[in-house]
Amino acid sequence: MALLSFVDVKPSGQVKAAVIWLHGLGDSGHGFAPIVPELRLPSDAGIRFLFPHAPERPVTVNGGMRMRAWYDIKTMDLSNRADEAGVRESAAAVQQLVDKLIAEGLSSEQIVLAGFSQGGVIALHLLARLPYKLAGVLALSTYMCVPDKLATEALTVNKSTPVFIGHGTQDPVVPMAAGQQAFHALKNQGFMVSWHDYRMEHSVCAQEVADISSFLQRKLMTAQES
Repeated sequence: MALLSFVDVKPSGQVKAAVIWLHGLGDSGHGFAPIVPELRLPSDAGIRFLFPHAPERPVTVNGGMRMRAWYDIKTMDLSNRADEAGVRESAAAVQQLVDKLIAEGLSSEQIVLAGFSQGGVIALHLLARLPYKLAGVLALSTYMCVPDKLATEALTVNKSTPVFIGHGTQDPVVPMAAGQQAFHALKNQGFMVSWHDYRMEHSVCAQEVADISSFLQRKLMTAQES
């Protein structure tokens, strides 16, 4: 499997940690790259951001049009929305990126996995199945693929990994109830999830960006000091 291409936003000094941030349907790694300065991280944070591009594929609900997508969406019905085979394929591709960072010298506990919408589905899928411990996971305006398989497939290694789930109360694309379902599915399996909702639609807002910045500083900069 070829390594995913990505937008690479490096810190000015030494790389001490990394965030892999996965975009939503039809977007690209360029879509979220401008968020880095908005996070207002300290200049010595040393956090490298990787924004991978999903492969292009036909998307059924969009009339089979080819676009960047982590998996096909055959129906808008949430229980069958995420194409499981596609989710697993993309999860394996993203895991290759995590492995690359580890091979370059970072510890897995210096890496945060973040995802918006479709990207969040991949992030949550990996949270439960990666064989090494992450620093944290950000799951934004998203839901979960095959939550019924969590009990049999979830490994224990990331059960104490902090998981930030953020969602808009007025989201017309991924209803907030779908995000809450993911939150409860993870909580019931013993994962360390926190819930955050915002007065917004299918997007991110200034308060959520500030909360994400605080999360990254707590999970990545504190880890550097310990």
